[in-house]
Amino acid sequence: MDDGLSISYKVLRRGTPVRSADGVKLGTVRRVQEAKRENIFDGIVIDTAKGKRFVDAPEVARIAEHAVVLTFNATEADRHMAEVSSRLAERFRNTRTARRAKRLGRRARDSWDRR
Repeated sequence: MDDGLSISYKVLRRGTPVRSADGVKLGTVRRVQEAKRENIFDGIVIDTAKGKRFVDAPEVARIAEHAVVLTFNATEADRHMAEVSSRLAERFRNTRTARRAKRLGRRARDSWDRR
């Protein structure tokens, strides 16, 4: 498998295949995470069959033109990749509106159960 030349994380394109160390395709690049102030590569969010997953920077062995290669095998993938939730969901999870909606839902469920 020819991955092409090594490239910077800054020019890594969305949709680039992500493979484990043993060559199994785990998913595709969704976005690159970086610490902007320090100008440091933080990791990659990838689209997998199980949803979005985050791979930390030390787990990335090589970033090339045609693929990203990770340091672990496909059998160890679930242990190394963290699940990523929606940014919007994270932001609104504990807002006043969300708490009120949860409370309203509980009341409606309790009313339904008592009938």
